[in-house]
Amino acid sequence: MQTFISQFTSRFFSIAVLALLIAAAFASGNVVNAQSSPAQSINEAVIRKVLMDNAAGFERNDLAMLNRVWANDESVTVFESGHANYGWADYRDHHLVPEMADFKNTKYTLTDIRPRIAGNTAWATYKYTLTADFKGRKVDASGLGTAILEQRDGRWQIVHSHTSAARRPAPAATAPKPAKPKE
Repeated sequence: MQTFISQFTSRFFSIAVLALLIAAAFASGNVVNAQSSPAQSINEAVIRKVLMDNAAGFERNDLAMLNRVWANDESVTVFESGHANYGWADYRDHHLVPEMADFKNTKYTLTDIRPRIAGNTAWATYKYTLTADFKGRKVDASGLGTAILEQRDGRWQIVHSHTSAARRPAPAATAPKPAKPKE
C-alpha cells in the first residue's frame, strides 16, 4: 500500500508541476494562439507602415502625414540627443517643424523594424540613417530607435520616440610629446 501511495503522490506532483509550467508559458506569452497569429502579423505590418510613414513624412516635410501617425495630445514624449519634448504641440512646434524647415535634401530611412504588441500597446525597435543638408553642412547620422504606439479609435499612433545616434569613433590618439631633456 505504501508503494501505491508513493507512486500516486509522485505522479500527482509531476502532473501539477507540468500544469503550472504550461500555465506559466501561456501567461508569459511564450505560447502563441494560432488563431491570433494572422491578426498579430497584420498589426505588426501596420505598425511598420506607421513608422515608415513617419520617416516619409519627415523626409518630405509633410506635416499632414505626421499629424496622422502621431497622437496629437499631451501623452507624446520624444527623447532625442539628450533633449526631451513633452506633448505633441511641443515636439511639433519646437523641434519637428524647425528641423524640417532647416533640412534640405533629406533622406530618412528605417531598417530592421521589430514590432511587439501587447493589447492596445505596441513598441518597436529599429535602425535609422539620416542624411540632409543643414545650413551649409552635410548631416550624416545613424543610430537606433524605439517607438511606442497605442491603438486609438482603430488606428496605431506613435506616443513615444527615443533615438540614439551611433557613437562616433574616438579621435586618433596623438603620440605624447617627448619630454625635454634636463639641462
